[in-house]
Amino acid sequence: MSTMRAVEYQGAGGPEVMRIVERPRPQPKPGEVLVRVAAAGLNRADVQQRKGVYPPPKGASDIPGLEVSGTIAELGDGVDSFGLGEEVCALLAGGGYAEYVAVPAGQVLPVPTGTTLIDAAALPEVVCTVWSNLFMNVRVEKGNWVLIHGGAGGIGTMATQLVAAHGAHPVVTAGSEEKLAYCYRFGAEAGINYRDEDFVEEMLDLSDGHGADVILDVVGATYLDRNLHALAPGGRLVVIGLQGGAKAELDLGLLMSRRASVHGTTLRARPIEEKARIVADVATHVWPLVAAGTVRTAVEVRYPLDQAAAAHEHFDSGEHTGKILLTM
Repeated sequence: MSTMRAVEYQGAGGPEVMRIVERPRPQPKPGEVLVRVAAAGLNRADVQQRKGVYPPPKGASDIPGLEVSGTIAELGDGVDSFGLGEEVCALLAGGGYAEYVAVPAGQVLPVPTGTTLIDAAALPEVVCTVWSNLFMNVRVEKGNWVLIHGGAGGIGTMATQLVAAHGAHPVVTAGSEEKLAYCYRFGAEAGINYRDEDFVEEMLDLSDGHGADVILDVVGATYLDRNLHALAPGGRLVVIGLQGGAKAELDLGLLMSRRASVHGTTLRARPIEEKARIVADVATHVWPLVAAGTVRTAVEVRYPLDQAAAAHEHFDSGEHTGKILLTM
């Protein structure tokens, strides 16, 4: 077949702008593989792209979708690390909401032992985001207090598990007691309902006045000042999302008195070589934890591709937990 089904955003807006269309089937370039997609993970970046506020990087597909699982359908020139028909999952810059996607071989991982082919689509984006930020960047260590905002989401559940697996103390925030209960299933040591409690006070109380050594933040501007107040001396604030806005006033005096640092990162637009290093590190350090059952997927629901708009409606409701997948 020379064509494939894919999801297209026809303008910016709500799920109503999503359409299933026929697109040319991509051809793998040298160093790439073609994956026949079994499932794609839904991420907030897909929603932000749909709203028109997070366009794909230059050269990336306009088709949404930053992670998939599937089988190798074709090998580009120079690729000998995978075989035809091999079950894999992959980190993408775009193109995942489709029946086929071409991806650099360095961004492809084998499906880990104990994970189904479909559910493996829930892993690449969240694992690479969490691992690169918390462990390659700010280096969470045993005994650290780590505050994870949005604990019930895909990033939050993965961060909680990896922090706990490394002997640190994961503390999460979420917007309901039901979501906090969900977080405890993934190893959260404590939970803070941000609607009813002050997470600064609660974090300090939980840590006997020490504060958070690391904060993983998906909110951005509206949390900046309180995050700084919640940090321990030498603490590291990692901002990976801007749900609460992009601009805020930074109290440099407070930052300096805490000897703290603020790190802002995205994964999608990083160079291919950098993504390959992250993927290789994940294969070495995280895949054995998945195979051992120490780290697991957090899939809440699976929608067929032709119900992609319904999947986005569910995500937009704010009621979801863990990961939402689209299946082919």
